[in-house]
Amino acid sequence: MRFLKSDSRLIGVLLVLAITQLVGWGTIGLPAIVGRDLAADLGMSLPAVFAGTSVLYIAMGLCAPWLAKVFARHGARKVMMVGTVLAAPGFVLLSFAREPMLYFAAWIVLGVAGSATLSTGAYIMLNEIAGRQAKNAIGALMLVTGLSSSIFWPTTSFLSAHLGWRGTCLVYAAMLILVSVPLYAFAAPRRSAAKDDGRAPIKPADAPPIPRSTFGLVIAAITLNAFVNFGLGAILIELLRAEGLAPAQALAFGSMLGVIQVSARGLDFLGGGRWDGITTGLVAGTALPIAMLLLMLSEGATWAVALFILLYGAGSGAMAVARATIPLVFYDQAEFAKTMSMIALPLNLASAISPPLLVGLLTQFGSRGALGLTFVCSCATVLILVLLGRRRPRIVAVGAV
Repeated sequence: MRFLKSDSRLIGVLLVLAITQLVGWGTIGLPAIVGRDLAADLGMSLPAVFAGTSVLYIAMGLCAPWLAKVFARHGARKVMMVGTVLAAPGFVLLSFAREPMLYFAAWIVLGVAGSATLSTGAYIMLNEIAGRQAKNAIGALMLVTGLSSSIFWPTTSFLSAHLGWRGTCLVYAAMLILVSVPLYAFAAPRRSAAKDDGRAPIKPADAPPIPRSTFGLVIAAITLNAFVNFGLGAILIELLRAEGLAPAQALAFGSMLGVIQVSARGLDFLGGGRWDGITTGLVAGTALPIAMLLLMLSEGATWAVALFILLYGAGSGAMAVARATIPLVFYDQAEFAKTMSMIALPLNLASAISPPLLVGLLTQFGSRGALGLTFVCSCATVLILVLLGRRRPRIVAVGAV
């Protein structure tokens, strides 16, 4: 890719973020593997154990707006380094948990740390290096981070089998301090001002300001899609079982999802600068309601379930890139950090609320209840993206790829 060949600093920051984001997202996926052990040791129900992840997302969302000025003032590198140092005590605290109160306190600490280190901080760091050309870099990073569960689920299983879940928490705390912190401190490049060199387009001084209503539409589109993707991702196996699939069939179809999502991100990445985040969102977002409608009308036919997994996997995978890159269409390098930090609050709250809400609908009304709500949200997302497409800034920097 041209943007990789032309900027060694961007290659360096991508390597740093690929490792640190894999570690960050992979380690907080601990309950997916040791959830039953946590429930038994702490005297909690399994849903209560998984509520720790909801607490994490809520803490991340509440802290994100406060961090907007911190990112702008000090740069992503320093903020992410401090956040990583804070995450290590979170895992230590988790390892010492003997009752629910300390367990949830640990997830609050990890959520505060995650608001500085996970996804938003990474996108801000890439924007500091690449400006609006960060779309390609974000797509490249997502290709790697999409594999976090594939790498860390077996790692967590191996470590917990030999050290127990408490020992695994301590190993992950050490990994953050010994791997991630040095990478931020010594390998991540310092931020520099954007230059008009054809790589990081500069918004002209006479460019009209972005209306607040446009910012509201950006937030609405990203939040609605996050609600759908995080919610359906969490309940997918149960949803397929509610459609009449046997447990083994549901697991087999569900296991295909990650590969399809990463493949869709790869196709978007190979597109390079040929389209922006809104175009990605429109194409990918249209696939989601089609997939849900197909599943609702199919009465659980195997062919329809397979097509649903294909359409939903491709759409949700590409939409993950769109959620991170739509703001690049409207906001320049100076405004991006503030914008992403403000978006993180509703996005993380939607991510925390959607799984229990969709599980409740699935339990009370069957698969049609959950699919019906996500269908409406997906259609609304597409309509909002159409409106955003009409609001694209008309001034395009010369030399943009």
